[in-house]
Amino acid sequence: MLRRCFLLGRARNHASRGSAFRSKHGPINLSTQTVTTKDYSAASEPAADDGDSLLSFLVLDAKRRRGSSLATLPGVRHPFWIYVCGVLASFVVIAALSILTGLLITHIALRVHWLAGDDERLVRFLAGHRSSSLTEASLVGSIMAGGVVLPIIAGIAATIAAVAKHWRLAGFLLFALAVESGSYRATTMVVHRHRPEVHRLENLQVDASYPSGHTAASIAVYCGIALLVTSRITNRTAQVAIWLVAALIPVFVAFSRMYRGMHHPLDVAGGALLGIAALSALVLVSRAARSAAR
Repeated sequence: MLRRCFLLGRARNHASRGSAFRSKHGPINLSTQTVTTKDYSAASEPAADDGDSLLSFLVLDAKRRRGSSLATLPGVRHPFWIYVCGVLASFVVIAALSILTGLLITHIALRVHWLAGDDERLVRFLAGHRSSSLTEASLVGSIMAGGVVLPIIAGIAATIAAVAKHWRLAGFLLFALAVESGSYRATTMVVHRHRPEVHRLENLQVDASYPSGHTAASIAVYCGIALLVTSRITNRTAQVAIWLVAALIPVFVAFSRMYRGMHHPLDVAGGALLGIAALSALVLVSRAARSAAR
């Protein structure tokens, strides 16, 4: 009984204190506020280039932990400067490697008698089996990888992409061809190899046999187009067909240049490596620029 009276008294005491507080400070209004927090889910991250866009190619998008080394260069943050630095670095590295390879071939490999003889023998065989139809076909092969057709193709592709404001795509084929062409010119200025000792069907610089610029340029452009197209389609048969055509074009170009007495097999091989290097470099540069833009 005494305990009940004690508890009742404490309850009344608390109630009176609460009434005094309300009378002194006015009624207490408890309001609720909606707290908005940032959504850090993957859905809220900046989207990549619209995958449904006709001119969006996944092969040029940076993949995680790949193609982003240039994006971490100190003092270089803007995608434009990363792209420019990447193109310049690609030219310097590829040109240096091409020159080194050419010097090794001309000063070391070709001193091996049997290798030098075999390198010349195939061109002499082709020159000894010329016909009017093959000569015309070799002309087509040379023209389609020459200094007129390929710049036009790369220029048209770059213009279309630039109008659509796909800047990395606009520069892809254009700079792949530019890096290849610049590296080729730099190599021929340092490496001097005489063209095959056969009747040549073109009047070009005699000591500029290494490397084959036509072969290199055909890989940079035609294989570059195949790389872009096959990254957009999922049909395996179509991908194989496109790559088959893209691979046969440089082979046809290489045959045409040897048939016309302009290059040796080793020159063609050097040109193929040069074209592959230029194309691969531009893929990595494009991915690095994309990674920096994110």
